[in-house]
This record gives sequence, structure tokens and C-alpha cells, in this order.
Amino acid sequence: MRHPKVSDCVDVFDSLWPPALAESWDTVGLAVGDPDAEVRSILLALDPMDAVIAEAVVLEADLVFNHHPLMLKPVKSVNAATLKGGAVHTLISNDIALFNAHTNADSARGGVSDVLISLLGITDSQPLTPHVSGPAPDPELASTGIGRVGDLPAPTAVRDLARQLSQKLPRTTTGVRIAGDPAAMVTRVAVCGGAGDSLFDAVRSHGAEVYVTADLRHHPATEALDTANRREGGLELIDVSHWASETVWLAAAADALEAEFAARGFTVSLQHSAVNTDPWVERF
Repeated sequence: MRHPKVSDCVDVFDSLWPPALAESWDTVGLAVGDPDAEVRSILLALDPMDAVIAEAVVLEADLVFNHHPLMLKPVKSVNAATLKGGAVHTLISNDIALFNAHTNADSARGGVSDVLISLLGITDSQPLTPHVSGPAPDPELASTGIGRVGDLPAPTAVRDLARQLSQKLPRTTTGVRIAGDPAAMVTRVAVCGGAGDSLFDAVRSHGAEVYVTADLRHHPATEALDTANRREGGLELIDVSHWASETVWLAAAADALEAEFAARGFTVSLQHSAVNTDPWVERF
């Protein structure tokens, strides 16, 4: 067995979460690092925060694999005194590469929303918004896309689904919230890991009765519950923590990485970050 280079790791990441699946506005891939550098240890985390990078330094990780990108928006400087520049300098000075798979990991099979919907016992789901691969469809990208929708084994009260999620997701300050009728019996469930309040039209078009996502804002939520929309078919809402809805995917990602590295004859240590990057710490 041999250790991969950064470039080998990128090949593995791209095979599992093809960059072609990323949304047009997104930034995915290798942000920092020497493609020829050897990788003995990878730290998996959701966010490229300073605390995670400091953890990588202490653990002597050679590569940090994140879900969220460090530089989603363009930067004009990597001055070490700036937020992004400081992170880049710390990574480079400690020979640590940084890679992220964001909306491509949301869209891919086995990705963020697949893991989220599986917590409710749904194993046969389809994308809420299927990925469109252009005039010549790629069969390898079939059944990929943002969000998931599927049917529960039996009708279940919204309150019970929320309780199930509260038990299976990491505990957070904001918890799990219901908008609508907690006692409503539902079968068809739509989910979107992370912020998904832009997908209400897709949720309704699939006939979902309850929608599980994060960062639900006041106006989209109230509009979803308003009279006209309720007449067309009630839609109950379950709002969870953005961090919690996505961090559960990292265990599945680690399993996929371990199998793929082994299949290619590589040995590499995979470590999970112990840093909780959920920003909310207290409520009153």
C-alpha cells in the first residue's frame, strides 16, 4: 500500500462527487495545496473555519476536506491579516492542502440530502431538482440533483418525524422546529440539506406533504402555510440546524473515501473534526 498525492486525492474526490454536478455559482475543488505533495492524513469537516484549520495543524493532517468552500466569493487579496488570507497562509505554512465538495456533494447519489432523508427510513428517493447535464446527457449523472423526495413506509405524524430527527441529528441550540400542523399524518417527504427555502415550487410539484430543510426564513415559511397554498394541498415544515443537516453526511463520505482509496491501492488516515462549527451556542 502507498500514500496518495494531493492530485490522487483530488481524483478520488472528483470520482465520488463529480465537479460537473456543482451549481454554476458554486466554487468546488482544490483551493490550496501542492498537487505533488504526499497525503498521509485527511481531516474531514463541514466548515473551513480557523478552529478547524488549527485542529488540522495539531493533528498534522496533510489535507482538509470540507463541504463548504473557503472562497465561495472572489477575494482580491490573501493578505495574512485578512480572514481568508490568514487561513490560506496558515494552510500553506503548514503544508496542508484544502479541498471542498459543496453542491456537487449535495447533488451526488449518497450525498448530503440522501443521508438526511435516510434518517427518516426512506431509502428510495429522487431529486427535487434533477441535475441537467446539457444536450448530451451523461448516464453516470442520472438520478442526481439538489434535494430528495420519497415516501415513508407508513403515514406518520409530523411531530413524530421531528422527534426522530431530533434523536438522530446532532443536538444543537436551535433544535428542530415545526411550522404547520404537528399532528398532520404525512407519507410523502421532501428534504434539502442546508438552506432550502428556494425549492418550495419543486417541493409542491412532487406532491410532498412535509418539507425538511434548514435556515427557513419568515416570509417563505409563512407563504408556504398561507391559505391559498393550504387549499392546493397542505405543506408542513420541519426546520433543522444547517450544520446538523449536513454534518451527518461526513460519516458516509468517510466510508466512501475509505473504500475508494483502498480500491486504488492507497492507504490514508481519515479523521473527523471534533470542532462543532454550528454558530449558535445559547438561547434564552
